Amino acid sequence: MHVRAMADHQTDPWSGSPPVSPDRGDFYDLLSLLLTEQRTLLADMRRYLESDVAPIIADHWERGEFPTAIVPALAKLNLAGSTFTGHGCSGYGELFHGLLMVELARIDPSLAIFFGGHDALGMGTIALCGSEEQKQRWLPSMARLEKIGAFALTEPDVGSDAARGLATTAHRDGDTWVLNGRKKWIGNATWSDLTVVWARDEDDGQVKGFVVERGTPGFTKEKMHGKTALRIMQNAQITLDGCRVPEADRLQDANSFADTARVLRATRLMVAWQAAGTGRGAFEHALAYATRRSQFGRPIARFQLVQDLLARMLANTTASLTMCVRLAELAQAGEMREEQVSLAKMYCTTATRETVGWAREVLGGNGVLLDHHVTRYTNDAEAIYSFEGTREINALIVGRALTGISAFV
Repeated sequence: MHVRAMADHQTDPWSGSPPVSPDRGDFYDLLSLLLTEQRTLLADMRRYLESDVAPIIADHWERGEFPTAIVPALAKLNLAGSTFTGHGCSGYGELFHGLLMVELARIDPSLAIFFGGHDALGMGTIALCGSEEQKQRWLPSMARLEKIGAFALTEPDVGSDAARGLATTAHRDGDTWVLNGRKKWIGNATWSDLTVVWARDEDDGQVKGFVVERGTPGFTKEKMHGKTALRIMQNAQITLDGCRVPEADRLQDANSFADTARVLRATRLMVAWQAAGTGRGAFEHALAYATRRSQFGRPIARFQLVQDLLARMLANTTASLTMCVRLAELAQAGEMREEQVSLAKMYCTTATRETVGWAREVLGGNGVLLDHHVTRYTNDAEAIYSFEGTREINALIVGRALTGISAFV
């Protein structure tokens, strides 16, 4: 809230009616950093999400189904490809993309992860590692959300050790490549049209990237069941059994794991934004609940211990968001370093884990009921805490930058 506005609304500190920001989750008015057109786009999306998606999201979470009806609505807003220019991409920039992730995650984290898996991972890999012909062939239809993308790196036995332990193989046979192996936890893959698959070339041992189109023989995917987090997100296990991919579909600038890491560095910031949005969503539900829930004849928002928890949640969320804003500036200028984004991913996901726990505490017993929403965030935060680099892996990246000593195995 602006200083003048605060001065105009000063009240007795004991009155119970202190001034607050109109958007209590954006306490430092970070949206004001965007251009007017961009703020309008996010406002349009927020209205749509709150009116059409929020009322049905808990039911979809419980059933483990994705609300596919949102795809055409998001397509009309022309939001995809916001960190890239050309080839039909919106090109609004890093800050817009981050705040877009926040708006989606505050309704449900899976919505942000779906969009990020398509936009930053799927489209991002093609934009960073594809030839000009490949960009022209795939990016425009992906920007229109006519083709949905996925990113297949993680394997059943390979997560943090992907750089050295990737077991999926690629062997060149004339003008085609033959892929064999398995992938796990691949978001969007149950229904994606294009899946970026990372495999190790049997000839030179280097990791290379391939775009596999839906329906390619030897490429099968199976929906993962039994998840207690990100239930709306459609994760798949993929089997590649003699899967033939044309040389024309091998990403021409994805020739080693260093190229994979370029993509992951960019998307790690996206996950930090998603974590901040998840914490913000839980905070907003807890705040709304505190103002309407009464005990001992008064709203629980009047109790000091509840206000303390709300302030702690807001502090975590605001710190995470401001850290991400600064990183977005660095990323936009091409100056973001690996250790900087690792610090953000490590901090934001840890802070969010704490925040959603406090939100559940504010709601008491109702905190475990889907009707009150917070339980979705508490469960989903556990997954966000681990993917795109665990807290421990990111801490070691930061530690290496601080000390000059690598503590990896």
